[in-house]
Amino acid sequence: MKVGMNTLVLGGQPWTTDDAIFARLKEIGYDGVELPIFEGTPADYSALGKRLDAIGLERTFVTIIPDETTNPISPDPDVRENAKRRLEWALECGNAVGATLMCGPWHSPLGVFSGDGATDDELHRLEEVHRHTAERAEEAGIQLSLEAVNRFECYAKNTMAQLADHAARIDHRNFGVMYDTFHANIEECDPIAAFTDHAQWINHVHISENDRGIPGRGHIDFEATIGAIRHSGYDGWLTVEAFGRTIPTLAAATRIWRDLFPDHDTLFVESHELIRRYWEEAA
Repeated sequence: MKVGMNTLVLGGQPWTTDDAIFARLKEIGYDGVELPIFEGTPADYSALGKRLDAIGLERTFVTIIPDETTNPISPDPDVRENAKRRLEWALECGNAVGATLMCGPWHSPLGVFSGDGATDDELHRLEEVHRHTAERAEEAGIQLSLEAVNRFECYAKNTMAQLADHAARIDHRNFGVMYDTFHANIEECDPIAAFTDHAQWINHVHISENDRGIPGRGHIDFEATIGAIRHSGYDGWLTVEAFGRTIPTLAAATRIWRDLFPDHDTLFVESHELIRRYWEEAA
């Protein structure tokens, strides 16, 4: 198992993050960082990758569908082609930074709704885009891990069962799904069973508290959750995802109106300690 920290909490341009912060994460005991790839160029990420190599941190990355002009479920074929190009750009940047996995809710733009659940036509269109993305990801040597997001942020994929069905339809060795404790806490009747029942498809995990603050300070049962994850045989990343107010647009989209932790170092230290402790106890 590897422990990661999603650096979106520090800002949306990871190449601007000071090396001292990355070095501090390494000192605490993190194996790697999860970088937001929302903007920038492959050159930006290539330079960042060299810096992270020097510090000794591995990389995964998260990306999104930024707006309706790149929506993979759009009925407009030109928009779906934009979606393919957007995801190809993310993979190019991820490859440049030396990342091994791309996660996130790249099934639909956040905050865009139709007034109903996803239709069969929308899901078929999504499958076509994601098969294309899986092929490009394999060429880049990057695993894919699609994220289910709660009903208040999207309507395309909300549950682990929906993700597992989608992954089975894609049927590509590079295509997996992600388990996120925050979204499971909202959408799943039994969050732990939602992991164990679909463990065969899960290749990435986000450790996120019910308020998106410091894991362990809320009501999610991380002891039981991490125990179930270890007992399943999962041996991938457990990556901390917490949100702050650094990026105003993201804070608005995720409804972050208040500070959820006293400072970044407290977030880093407590999160790492919680994951390592429960993982070892589960043995």
